[in-house]
Amino acid sequence: MQALTLLVIFCGYFGALLLIAALAGRKTNATSFYNGNRKSPWFIVAFGMIGATLSGVTFISVPGEVGKSSFHYFQFILGNFAGYLVIAVFLLPYYYQKNVYSIYTVLKMKMGNQGYLASSGFFILSKIIGAAFRLYLAALVIHMAIAAPLNIPFSLTVLVCLVMIWIYTVRTGIKAIVWSDTLQTFMLVLAVVISIVSIFRELGMPPGQLIEQIRLEQNIRVFESDWKSPNNFYKQFFAGFFITIALNGFDQDIVQKNLTCRNSAKARKNMLVFSLMFVFTVILFLMLGALLYHFAHVQQLVLPGKSDQLFPFIALNHLGKGVAVLFILGISAAAFSSADSATTALTTAFSIDFLKLDQRDEKSQINIRNLVHLAFSILIFGVIMVFYRMNNQSVVVAIFKAAGFTYGPILGVFIFSFFINREPRRKFIVPICLLSPIFTYLFTLLVKTVWDGYQFGFELIIINGAITILLLIIFSGNKRTVKIH
Repeated sequence: MQALTLLVIFCGYFGALLLIAALAGRKTNATSFYNGNRKSPWFIVAFGMIGATLSGVTFISVPGEVGKSSFHYFQFILGNFAGYLVIAVFLLPYYYQKNVYSIYTVLKMKMGNQGYLASSGFFILSKIIGAAFRLYLAALVIHMAIAAPLNIPFSLTVLVCLVMIWIYTVRTGIKAIVWSDTLQTFMLVLAVVISIVSIFRELGMPPGQLIEQIRLEQNIRVFESDWKSPNNFYKQFFAGFFITIALNGFDQDIVQKNLTCRNSAKARKNMLVFSLMFVFTVILFLMLGALLYHFAHVQQLVLPGKSDQLFPFIALNHLGKGVAVLFILGISAAAFSSADSATTALTTAFSIDFLKLDQRDEKSQINIRNLVHLAFSILIFGVIMVFYRMNNQSVVVAIFKAAGFTYGPILGVFIFSFFINREPRRKFIVPICLLSPIFTYLFTLLVKTVWDGYQFGFELIIINGAITILLLIIFSGNKRTVKIH
């Protein structure tokens, strides 16, 4: 399909997002940007969160990763599911009780400004890296399909995407995102479903027979027992559990969507329903990956050098124009749904935690917040361009490895604050948060030396969080009773 046609479709999709933002922007005030006035229907939030959680990483990398690690990624997803249950049952009611805009304010009583701002700062660092990784991958595909044939440079492709996102989120923030994510999740899932149906049609085999043939041909495996492997079940499951707690329960981005629900009960229902839909959707992506590899084998296609390029290569060139259009819409949805909520969450955390905008008059809030929102968009653009020049591995692996180092201190500080009955020496909190990722890296080098062949996977976040907790305990004073009401 011609790039100009795809460009028109892409612009039409952006127009739909602008319309949604305009409708959502009616009857707003200064706090609408942060919590949507807590009027979002829980089922809309639950469905929309799928697109924001999966993003371009799942859309592109997970199908390609099937060729490297079979279905082992599902072990990680099972851990995610367990983590979502903990968030729904324990964390969301607590945040609602505290009535917060930024979730990091709950740390202030025990950890002081040092722990409070350190956690918010690490969130900002982590989210910038994560948002850049996710948007980078999606923008790369959009560039390959639309911009490159029109001689538009990659930098301009990324810049246009970020400008579009800034335009429809700058005024109403999370309120617009909750509703726009619904459209984006629908487009993302529809693209995957139609791609699966198209592959079945192209191969001309009954689904049951084709699935059995793929299972035998690709030796599909879900569980891995080798303790040295990065795909070991316990490593994957517990890493998935703690990464979910850190990246969703202690992360302003996802929690902010939940806090737009009317009350704690509806937010809990939203999270439980979302977790079930999330697992089902990831299964679809894994099935798609197996089908893509089988399709390439049957058609004797020469696969691209990187697994991240498998899905776009086949969808844009070998499954017909309809699938190509849906793929572009799906990857656009993945790009926008993750980046829009990330920039909004970053703006919220920085505005509330560091600038204390909630204590200013409404006009000042809006003017300064808009500048912060723009600054984070520019910063993400810069990180994407650095990553564009340096990346040489699967992005799904790169993101969670980076998360292991940057979210580990957040996980450690929250767990210490909630469950450890000691008072930290506050002047040491920031140095501990800065040193724990370094100690984690040194620990990985030591383990590889002692246990030859051991490979670290996503469990880095557990090690990092544990080191943070241990250091906080060492540098803490008298015991005191800490209760979460």
